Amino acid sequence: MERLWSLLQRTQRLSPRPSQTIYKRVEGTQQWRLEEELEDGEDGAEPPAHFCPMELRGPDLGSRPRRQNLGFWAAAGRRAAPYLVLTTLLIFTGAFLLGYVAFRGSCQACGDDVLVVSEDLSYEPVLDSQQGTLYWSDLQAMFLQLLREGSLEDTIRLTSFRERVSGSAGMAALAQDIRAALSSQKLDHVWTDTHYVGLQFPDPARPNTLRWADTAGRPGEQLPLEDPDVYCPYSATGNATGELVYAHYGRREDLQDLRARGLEPAGRLLLVRLGVISFAQKVASAQDFGARGVLIYPDPADFSQDPHKLSLSSHRAVYGHVHMGTGDPYTPGFPSFNQTQFPPVQSSGLPGIPAQPISADIASLLLRKLKGPVAPQEWQGHLPGSSYHLGPGPGLHLVVNNHRVSTPISNIFGCIEGRSEPDHYVVIGAQRDAWGPGAAQSAVGTGILLELVRTFSSMASGHAEAFSSSAGMEGYLSVLHLKAVVYVSLDNAVLGDDKFHAKTSPLLISLIENILKQVDSPNRSGQTLYEQVVVNNHSWDAEVIRPLPMDSSAYSFTAFAGVPAVEFSFTEDGQAYPFLHTKDDTYENLHKVLRGRLPAVAQAVAQLAGQLLIRLSHDHLLPLDFARYGDVVLRHIGCLNEFSGDLKARGLTLQWVYSARGDYIRAAEKLRKEIYSSEDSDERLMRMYNVRIMREEGEDQQSQNRSLMEKQRGEERQSQVEFYFLSQYVSPADSPFRHIFLGRGDHTLGALLDHVRLLRSGSSADPGAPSPRVAPGLGFQESRFRRQLALLTWTLQGAANALSGDVWNIDNNF
Repeated sequence: MERLWSLLQRTQRLSPRPSQTIYKRVEGTQQWRLEEELEDGEDGAEPPAHFCPMELRGPDLGSRPRRQNLGFWAAAGRRAAPYLVLTTLLIFTGAFLLGYVAFRGSCQACGDDVLVVSEDLSYEPVLDSQQGTLYWSDLQAMFLQLLREGSLEDTIRLTSFRERVSGSAGMAALAQDIRAALSSQKLDHVWTDTHYVGLQFPDPARPNTLRWADTAGRPGEQLPLEDPDVYCPYSATGNATGELVYAHYGRREDLQDLRARGLEPAGRLLLVRLGVISFAQKVASAQDFGARGVLIYPDPADFSQDPHKLSLSSHRAVYGHVHMGTGDPYTPGFPSFNQTQFPPVQSSGLPGIPAQPISADIASLLLRKLKGPVAPQEWQGHLPGSSYHLGPGPGLHLVVNNHRVSTPISNIFGCIEGRSEPDHYVVIGAQRDAWGPGAAQSAVGTGILLELVRTFSSMASGHAEAFSSSAGMEGYLSVLHLKAVVYVSLDNAVLGDDKFHAKTSPLLISLIENILKQVDSPNRSGQTLYEQVVVNNHSWDAEVIRPLPMDSSAYSFTAFAGVPAVEFSFTEDGQAYPFLHTKDDTYENLHKVLRGRLPAVAQAVAQLAGQLLIRLSHDHLLPLDFARYGDVVLRHIGCLNEFSGDLKARGLTLQWVYSARGDYIRAAEKLRKEIYSSEDSDERLMRMYNVRIMREEGEDQQSQNRSLMEKQRGEERQSQVEFYFLSQYVSPADSPFRHIFLGRGDHTLGALLDHVRLLRSGSSADPGAPSPRVAPGLGFQESRFRRQLALLTWTLQGAANALSGDVWNIDNNF
């Protein structure tokens, strides 16, 4: 009431007043008498104003006595006063409640959670039930302060000293210790899943061998394998005999180049260098070109030539598995839980030819025996005394005796359950096992993971966060797309300190750009990582962003399960970390390569991953840039334009895939407008309403609340974009990597491009085409082209329909 009275006072002061009516006490009485004073319009002293009991007296009409007239008005005033007071209170109360409801509906920070509600990183109000209002800068400071309290370097060092061979007693003990560490942080859930997978190991009783062979193929003198227990898991077992040919990195283009120079890979053993592509891709390409076996060696040219830096010993060989697939290859498409028995089937990604790693010394000995043309300049390496001829050379006899063992694998999980969306997970994981000491391979990632667990267990959460220390996540990939928002891999995170790369899905590129602007560079004081990478290249994404490679643990999450994934890596400038996947990948060597900067670089990775988790967990709108795939579609399909004339001459057209491309781009733009033009509201409250509306209320009520559901529907479609690019028309058992942009198989855009290029290469088909249905040497095939076009077009069209929310619109107007 005092507030209302002050407003009335202010109104009286501001309004024009030719006269003013006041109440004065009449001397000698207990009553108030009404008197009228005239003002001359000039500023005068402010009349006294009182709010006290008073008697209302009407004006003097002149024809009747004053007191008699005033008695009538006083009685009426006394009767009306209570009603005036009640009316005023009701108006005030109603206005207050209306303002409160309106304010609460528009407030994004209401609730018990820490919620980030704006894309502006400099101002994001959040609320914690115990600490009050927090801003983004406060949240960052809290995270960084808690992160610095951990002993990250000690964790990495101690983990690298532990035995971590899959299935070993040391590995089992480490798993128990990690579970205990997670449990000590009082996470909402901690559990272990153990299942049995078929792993290959060298047979000590029958070691793998390499011998010279005569012209008749009979094995002769044995060549020493200087690392006899280094092998290629999942290699085909048995013997392979043939002449040796040098094939550079073993890429498809390398083998095509050999064939163009008159050197046929078929029927021969190939000597290939480590790097550029995975072991599995090298062996698969060799098999597609008809080779009988593969030898893989590390060339000094692929590592630092600085004499002051550490380098790999010439006696060392490098591990690498050769399965072109994911998970247990002996139970393709199924998880191997509880020793479940499956039919005797094998993954289509298992190679049919043997492969064996060898050292640089043995490779140098072999290269010196090769004849034939000299290799192109770009194929030349730095092996001493080797002239790098292409071959062919003398015959070799390779024997691989690896044997399969059913091995228990334990995945350890910890979960911080979110309050607003506890059924959606942001997953962060690290590989735990290793070939050899594995300091860079997995100890760094495990150390960072444990430090992030400790930090986040002290902070609030919106979406759920799942932490995984795993020896293999493949058993969960088939259902992860239903729950997982993003997967963050910590494997191979610190391989140097000069360059930074993010191997990722296009959906995460914009978010990564924002995070880089928040993290300090570990080796350039006063600069953020973003400022560091744009110094030499103003196009930051060209400097930083890389596609997910097949040998990354994050690759399967995207290419197989349809979950956006990212893997951060610091590397040396232009050179690979020399000890990865070798017996020399020790803490001491990693520390020396980084010149004592391992803790600082590992800290930077932890900050990147942690701030990424905060944004994904607490932003009310998932920060996934689904429009980025529109650019990817345009760029890739644009490569087909140059072949339009060749196809038209055969009566074929690419109009189908062009139309699907246009539909996807329009659908992405439509969804973007839906999300950003809808009203902002409390996402947690909206989610609760949506669940109630969809499950309990009738159709009429659903119609009334349809506008409330639009934003969440858009967000759900947004989080499923990656899954839409998995082809539903091929079998996961035959083609596990079904992603049409990142995968491998006839359903992919890359396979279609390779096939169309045969239109200009005469009858020489691409024998590296990944479809097993096409025999080498048949050239362009119209039937295969039509099938590829259909697979690609309908996957892309389905993605467009799903993104637009109209999954039943399959009317193709092309």
